[in-house]
Amino acid sequence: MPAGSLAPVVEVDEDTFEALVAEALDGIPEELGRLMDNVAVFIEPRSRSGNLLGLYHGVPLTKREAYGGLAMPDRITIYREPILQLCRTHAEVVHQVRVTVVHEVAHHFGIGDHRLGELGWA
Repeated sequence: MPAGSLAPVVEVDEDTFEALVAEALDGIPEELGRLMDNVAVFIEPRSRSGNLLGLYHGVPLTKREAYGGLAMPDRITIYREPILQLCRTHAEVVHQVRVTVVHEVAHHFGIGDHRLGELGWA
């Protein structure tokens, strides 16, 4: 998910941002949360390219075969600085964190960017 190139307008400290990500994850319906399998969520300041809000790295559930017990977890990374650069208010940060978390979790379930756009989660 790409971010704009605006200068940061909203300041949200790392602990508060982490709490917003946790709240967004907690807001995922319980029946979907139970289906998430072998995925870890991380928060990083910025991606290498600098323009992503989030990134899913792994094998979507729709493409998995039984891994066995030794597979490394899939990884969802939420990038703090690009989200803050995109937002002008704290409420916008809360909203964008939620959209970004849902977007990346949807990739874990095999939902692509085009469909996420249609659903309003791009």
